[in-house]
Order: sequence, then C-alpha cells, then structure tokens
Amino acid sequence: MPFVTKLTFTSGDRRLLDDVVDGVKSAAERKGVELKGPHPRPPTDYRVPQTKRLSADGGRFEPWQYTSYTRTVEIHGHDEFARSVAGDDYPDRIHVEAEIEQV
Repeated sequence: MPFVTKLTFTSGDRRLLDDVVDGVKSAAERKGVELKGPHPRPPTDYRVPQTKRLSADGGRFEPWQYTSYTRTVEIHGHDEFARSVAGDDYPDRIHVEAEIEQV
C-alpha cells in the first residue's frame, strides 16, 4: 500500500524557508517524485511578555515579537525519497515535522 508523507517546514526566516522548500521541490522534480505543494499557511505572529525581574512585582520590558512561517509538502509514494528528505540536515532555523499516512 502506498504511503503519503506530509512534511511541515516552519521557520522565522521566510527567505531561508522558501529556499529550503524550493530545494526539496527541485530534487523531487529531478527524481520524478510526485510532490504536492508547497502549501503556505498564513504567518503566525507571536508576542512574548518579558519581565525585568523574576518576581511578579517587577517592571516589564517591551514584549518580544516574532513571526513564524509554515510550508507543507506532500510526497506520494517514493518512500526512500521521503525518508531522505525528512532525515536531511537543515539549518538550525528550520524545524521539520513528518507525518506519514498509509493510503
């Protein structure tokens, strides 16, 4: 039975994320792998409060704000290619999650 591997790439650096996902897409095209995506999700904005002291009565700094970007690709079949892409070494700023579904 064929497997569908869904890879989710997340990063705060949109350019680096797009470069990594484009590299996966071009490698799939070279090897003739059926790849769907990349599917971008809307960016997620985070605000993290920061206190000046560990106690509750201390002042506060401005909140730390950052944006997280997500791209998803699906690899249909081609288990060896999916395994190699999921196990590749990516820059520290890229987070990869793999989800495998048997069809």
